[in-house]
Amino acid sequence: MKGTLFLLTLLTIITSTTAATRKFHDFTVTTIDGKEYPLSRLKGKKVLVVNVASRCGLTPQYKQLQELHEKYGKEGKFTVIAFPANNFGQQEPGTNEEILAFCTSRYAVTFPVMAKISVKGDDMAPLYRWLTGKEENGKRDADVTWNFQKFLVDEQGNWVDSIEPRVLPTDERIISWIEER
Repeated sequence: MKGTLFLLTLLTIITSTTAATRKFHDFTVTTIDGKEYPLSRLKGKKVLVVNVASRCGLTPQYKQLQELHEKYGKEGKFTVIAFPANNFGQQEPGTNEEILAFCTSRYAVTFPVMAKISVKGDDMAPLYRWLTGKEENGKRDADVTWNFQKFLVDEQGNWVDSIEPRVLPTDERIISWIEER
């Protein structure tokens, strides 16, 4: 009995320590066209992670996201990565193919767009558990409140901040963070 209790305690300590030290780069996600995408590919880059939706009042933010990607991504030190999600008002009902066609034809998106996931609730994607949970990211809890919630991740894969959905991608807080060396 004491041995079992000791092992359970040790396992709990190891698990909580591992979760708190996990980085963004430790995850692998799926691209919108079904390929594995290890986030370790983004080591050395600042990353703006955004949950997106095609039928939302905030959907025009795709334009500013693309502008940021074009302006700062060309140096290879920054990227936007989008995760379509249908968690708010059924505003992303389409298939991955429909979503990709929409964001490329309507907004000429060239930044990475991943397969549709859940960013909230019991079926929340593991990456979003990390982005939203202090016990996972080691920094802060940050609920996803609506489409176009933004998360800032530094070059080493550390969680930096969460930005509310209505704040435009071209907001001074985001620009300053991208530009700081």
